[in-house]
Amino acid sequence: MSKKKSTPSHDQFEAVESALSRTEQLIEDNSKTLTIVVVAIILIFGAIWGYRQYKKPIEREAQAQLFMAEQYFAKDSFNLALKGDGNNLGFLDIIEEYGITKAANLAEYYAGISYLHMENYEEAIAHLEKFNSDDKMLHPISLGSMGDAHVELEELQKGLNFYEKAVDASENEFTTPIYLMKSALVYEQQGKHNKALELFKRIQNDYPESAEAEDIEKHIGRAQALQNN
Repeated sequence: MSKKKSTPSHDQFEAVESALSRTEQLIEDNSKTLTIVVVAIILIFGAIWGYRQYKKPIEREAQAQLFMAEQYFAKDSFNLALKGDGNNLGFLDIIEEYGITKAANLAEYYAGISYLHMENYEEAIAHLEKFNSDDKMLHPISLGSMGDAHVELEELQKGLNFYEKAVDASENEFTTPIYLMKSALVYEQQGKHNKALELFKRIQNDYPESAEAEDIEKHIGRAQALQNN
């Protein structure tokens, strides 16, 4: 037995027509607002696209300028790396002239490390604070370097805070044991030998192949002796 096909009732047609009429009226009443929104979206996407096209050649130019400064940095010629040689820009020039680029961001890192080597710790901190990266090596090194600068300024707790951030930023076989060791040594300076011992043992257990683990038994023995006094 075949089923009868149901047909929409008069009331259903009226309901659909009413809904369509309300939608049309809503669009008509808000046409100006909708037009503004659509135009705004187009302008935003156009601006983003235009900015990216504008930035590309500037980024290439900034990267080219960065190359020579990096060469001086690699040779420990930190003053030339920072200020340039008269023909090539230094990191400080690149930061000033190409501030919107990734190259300028990297120049902040190099400038901070350069100032750290030159024992200008305030400037080192100022530049490293502006460096932004999630790189698994550069990020913890930048944090740890700020720790070094604060420790040199005898701001031990601030230094320790940055060492701990460096440890947490990226766990790896290179930077993690370095900043665990530096944290432990600061704890020793603060007289917190139990904390230092905990970190020395962590290096021994978790990073036995690291350079910091080579004399770790000596550090552990010293911390244990001091802890018992």
